[in-house]
Amino acid sequence: MSQDFQQSLRRRRLLQGLGAISMAGLPMLSRAQTPPTTQVNTSKLAVTDTEVVVGQLHSSTGTMAISETGSIQAEQLAIDQINAMGGVLGRKIRVIKEDGASDWPTFAEKAKKLLISDHVATVFGCWTSASRKAVLPVFEKENGLLYYPTFYEGLEQSKNVIYTGQEATQQILYSLDWAKKEKNASKVFLVGSDYIWPRTSMKIARKHIETFQKGKVVGEEYYPLSNTNFNSLINKIKVAKPDLIFAAVVGGSNVAFYKQLKAAGITGDKQFLVTLSVTEDEMLGIGGENFAGFYSSMKYFQSLDNPNNKKFVEAFKAKYGPKSVIGDVTQAGYLGPWLWKAAVEKAGSFDVDKVVAASPGIELNTAPEGYVKIDANHHLWSKSRISQGLPDGTFKVVSESPELIKPDPFPKGYQ
Repeated sequence: MSQDFQQSLRRRRLLQGLGAISMAGLPMLSRAQTPPTTQVNTSKLAVTDTEVVVGQLHSSTGTMAISETGSIQAEQLAIDQINAMGGVLGRKIRVIKEDGASDWPTFAEKAKKLLISDHVATVFGCWTSASRKAVLPVFEKENGLLYYPTFYEGLEQSKNVIYTGQEATQQILYSLDWAKKEKNASKVFLVGSDYIWPRTSMKIARKHIETFQKGKVVGEEYYPLSNTNFNSLINKIKVAKPDLIFAAVVGGSNVAFYKQLKAAGITGDKQFLVTLSVTEDEMLGIGGENFAGFYSSMKYFQSLDNPNNKKFVEAFKAKYGPKSVIGDVTQAGYLGPWLWKAAVEKAGSFDVDKVVAASPGIELNTAPEGYVKIDANHHLWSKSRISQGLPDGTFKVVSESPELIKPDPFPKGYQ
């Protein structure tokens, strides 16, 4: 038996083992239990007796590819595992992949194609809030269903979106309260990329700092996506002398931002910094030596020590290589196909209205981050975590919420 064949066999067995993942309280349909298409598809979706078509809509090119590639990979891994165990309602999943190319109008065009021309049963996609806002009118008009994996600013709820990342109260408020408790941070410098998510997130952060923590915002700056020159910002930070830099720089700009901070002597052993937007994916480009000592606020880190995560990391690396890494949004992307499968099987139908109605209360005990549950507001109950970046590019969890945090996309006093 050749070495290549043995390796292939090991990977196949690993995927088959992980294919046994099931949703709490939801028995998996056997291959023999395949309801007729006329029963499970009454709204002209791309569903046959043997196949269901779904869409993927992420940036595989452009400045956001550094962040979105992991989501593409994790969603495909979940779909492969689901197909290995027989698919959904006895039907294998076929994926149509579209590239939003880090351009918001392109996202809207591709969403129309997937829903109107391809008649996909659901879409797993988007990353930035700008891309989500661009496609949202399309999904609502065409009654499509989007599983959106990114932590975001909240202040949104749609029948046509399941939000598998954190919203502001689970990420922003938790991290600011932790920073105040641990470092007594009262002078804060806010910085972000110049689009919806960072600006809205920092508006919420400012409100929390000034109104609820009685602190002071000593600077607030925004830079275009793909910006690579942060010298003026660094000079302003040095003058302001903040207790905390609270950052929401996204995509490829992170590489220049953290390298230039280090070159200017602003390092983790001298300056307290918490970011909302650096995961293991971004660390590949940034380099652990440039981020070491800074902190990141996410619900998931690859280093989480639990049986679910160990299986997930092993399967991911078996498929994408031993050097591949898994970030927060990658893991949240992985949840999408599983949550959709659970809702479809609970509804006994691929019809969007029925799947949406079945979604609240869906539980997933096998999530790599731990137990999660879909709330009636279409967001997930999940824990919040703070991790410190290490020189080798990994993260060490230093704080975790004791309980799951109920999602609250419209918190009182922050709008």
